[in-house]
Amino acid sequence: MIRIIHVISGLDTGGAEVMLVKVLQGLDRTRFTNIVISLTDRGQLGEQIEASGIALHTLGMKRGCPNLSALVRLRRLFTTLQPAIVQSWLYHADLLSTLAVKVSGSPILIWNLRCSHMDLTGYSRLTRIVQWMLVWLSHVPVAVIANSVAGRQQHARLGYRPRRWVVIPNGFDLQRFRPDRSARAAIRTEWGLSDDTVLVAFIARVDPMKDHATFLDAAKRVVDAKKKAHFVLVGKDTETLAPSVAKRGLTDHVLLLGHHGHIERLLPGVDVGCLSSLGEGFPNVLGEAMACGIPCISTDVGDARDIIGDTGLVVPLRDPAALAGAMTDLIDRGPAGRAKLGYAARARIEAEYALPKVAECYEVLYTELAAQSRSPRERMC
Repeated sequence: MIRIIHVISGLDTGGAEVMLVKVLQGLDRTRFTNIVISLTDRGQLGEQIEASGIALHTLGMKRGCPNLSALVRLRRLFTTLQPAIVQSWLYHADLLSTLAVKVSGSPILIWNLRCSHMDLTGYSRLTRIVQWMLVWLSHVPVAVIANSVAGRQQHARLGYRPRRWVVIPNGFDLQRFRPDRSARAAIRTEWGLSDDTVLVAFIARVDPMKDHATFLDAAKRVVDAKKKAHFVLVGKDTETLAPSVAKRGLTDHVLLLGHHGHIERLLPGVDVGCLSSLGEGFPNVLGEAMACGIPCISTDVGDARDIIGDTGLVVPLRDPAALAGAMTDLIDRGPAGRAKLGYAARARIEAEYALPKVAECYEVLYTELAAQSRSPRERMC
């Protein structure tokens, strides 16, 4: 049995946190024992982790406040629990885990990087300091996992020089995210949309990196062209975009939903998924929409082009005309054309990004490293 401690900055519902839960659920429990340590608190996912029978420890750190006592407690947990592997998730956890491993002498350390766009001017001073320290310490972990080729390349440009890079993409639960023909009719009844109205969804929190402005500018072009389309923005704080929507004269054409707790119920009911981000690593929303049989449009960020393949469209960044053109293309293909792309999208996720396949990648790596195989070669899973 291989004992693994997963250290993560917190347990709210971000992409890294959700992927940690997926990995925990996917690992073979006859071969791996998992323990989770949150630097902060139980967050929104702590109860789910404990309900699955996995031990959870919290260190009570406050975000943005360095805490030496938390480092001491982390070292003690490593010493007491005696893991074969320490797997850290996110930058602050990477740093504290590295320091604790160095002090405690715990054996194998793996970092897990979850993003690609690193314009550090948009981060706090503390995060910039942490990032600089990680560059300096990047030779310490036995391996560094990136969830995208773009993420690996970006961190290498920042100066990361690990002994070994491993690219393991995100995985998707194909039972949770799947086509549902009834969802489309239900949404149209709830929102008062006609059957022939094409519903375009953009699912992302409000953040400058998501570039909602380009999406709305593209939506205006589509509306001005008299296309029968409606647009829905889903994600934290999207309600605050009401003035931007009104300024463009789109109030009757755009729905602002805010946070949605069951995105797997919403996605099968839309016609087109859209992402206008300026920076991503491995955008989960594309994989989730595709798993639901929805064709997608994305800006050319991170690994989006590889994820979509020939099942959707990729456009340049900050280009409302190109994005509007892609929307119009999928609108004009009609239900049959979009359905054909949607079937292909679902098949692509099944073949390349199914959760069991991704979990197996982690299992292979953990088994190999636990057996002390430390050859400094790059591996792509």
